[in-house]
Amino acid sequence: MSFIGNILWFLLGGLIMAILWFLAGVLVCITIIGIPFGLQCFKFAGFVLWPFGRQVDVGHFGFGGLLGNILWILLLGWELCILHLILGLILCITIIGIPFGIQHFKLAMLAIVPFGARITH
Repeated sequence: MSFIGNILWFLLGGLIMAILWFLAGVLVCITIIGIPFGLQCFKFAGFVLWPFGRQVDVGHFGFGGLLGNILWILLLGWELCILHLILGLILCITIIGIPFGIQHFKLAMLAIVPFGARITH
């Protein structure tokens, strides 16, 4: 069932969101300091393409991860989080869109604290 959800997700907005995550990674990688942030964006761009059947476990970071997450929120994370929240709310209006809205809420959480997050199958 997750395969069908992933196909529909890909066709109905997953590709666009993955491209936005990828572009954010390219933008951040322009500076040498931003490369760790860009690598997180590239990793999550792949996750955004195929999110059904995988879970996000947030909160396993130390001091470096905390510092990275604070910088992330200030520079890039809040824009991606708000975009995912808006799309999730729009999709939850219909019964058919609720699973896709829930995926956007999961991705919004990931957009706020990417350092220390684990993606599991």
